[in-house]
Amino acid sequence: MKQIYLDHAATTCLDERVLQKMTPYFTTIYGNANSQHSFGRDAQKAVDEARDTIAALIGAKPNEVYFTSGGTESDNWALRGVCHALKNKGKHVIISKIEHAAMISTAKELEKEGFEFTYLGVDSEGFVDLKELENSIRPDTILVGCMLANNEIGTIEPIKEIAEIAHAHSALCFTDAVQAMGAIPVNVNDLGVDLMSFSAHKFNGPKGMGALYIRTGVSINRIISGGHQERTRRGGTTNVPGVVGFAEALKLTKSTMKEDSEYVASLRDRFIKRVTEEIPYVKLNGPKDGNKRLPNNADFSFEFIEGESILFSLDLAGIAVSSGSACSSGSLEPSHVLLAIGVPEEIAHGSIRFTFGKENTVEEVDYTVEKLKEIVNRLRAMSPLFDLKGEVKNV
Repeated sequence: MKQIYLDHAATTCLDERVLQKMTPYFTTIYGNANSQHSFGRDAQKAVDEARDTIAALIGAKPNEVYFTSGGTESDNWALRGVCHALKNKGKHVIISKIEHAAMISTAKELEKEGFEFTYLGVDSEGFVDLKELENSIRPDTILVGCMLANNEIGTIEPIKEIAEIAHAHSALCFTDAVQAMGAIPVNVNDLGVDLMSFSAHKFNGPKGMGALYIRTGVSINRIISGGHQERTRRGGTTNVPGVVGFAEALKLTKSTMKEDSEYVASLRDRFIKRVTEEIPYVKLNGPKDGNKRLPNNADFSFEFIEGESILFSLDLAGIAVSSGSACSSGSLEPSHVLLAIGVPEEIAHGSIRFTFGKENTVEEVDYTVEKLKEIVNRLRAMSPLFDLKGEVKNV
């Protein structure tokens, strides 16, 4: 049976070259980077070099890059840290309705502490309304947060314009770039953001390794207390192999990003064209213009059937996909992202996210379409809402 991986938005495989770069820091150069002896100094040297590499690749200064355990921690730190640091200035924060669960759940917890959140709506393709943002900002707004690219429907948001609006009203701007990093150009100065999260495992780096960019001068409290690591802002023993792998993965990804993204986008476009032309009652979620969505993303809603049934059927055929964000798998609730763009709840339940990678082939795309057609037809034949002629039954 074929094994086809189409869930690259959830995670990616570790690049062999990255593993080779990391291996010595598990075995021969194993010192604690905070130790004062030669073992520790060797480890710290590797961390410093990795930080320099990552900073240069995103347009930051080395002392503006802080290592974390991943995107979720970085999102939490940005939101909690800024709120707690600036609470005397104001307690109003603006984020979009389609943020990652790490942002939404943290916002709900901060609301219990007395902070007030405005959740910006989006249009049918997932784009934030800049006029609504302008109208929502208040004198006590301390932070505006919006992801650079959505993890479910691939929408690339106008972060530069969002940052300009936030700064015009003396508010900070944060962006979650976890899905965008490695797929599209990301430079903190071009974007104009004050904080940015990203994570290594989305671009063939190690899992459990992320970073938060914090622009010089930004007030932010620590959320992990302990030692004096990360210039006293984030306690915890430095994951030296992870840091080294993070930098190597980002360097390799950036070096071939243009050609890789073009190739992946060609697979995505072929897949979207075939699915929309050959399967009835299907809706492409997110931007119709491929240049405004992540090059690897194709998210569909299939009417009259459950997305999980499609997912498990594809899995039995050796094809790995997702019914939404991997962080929300297991939830019985429909995607908050799809509801925010106006997809009816009953249709949102029938959604599947396909995310392609540079390892995928045209043959795999075509095989997936053929299997998908078989599965959708079979599931709809069993659906009380659909008959073989494609007509909705009266129930």
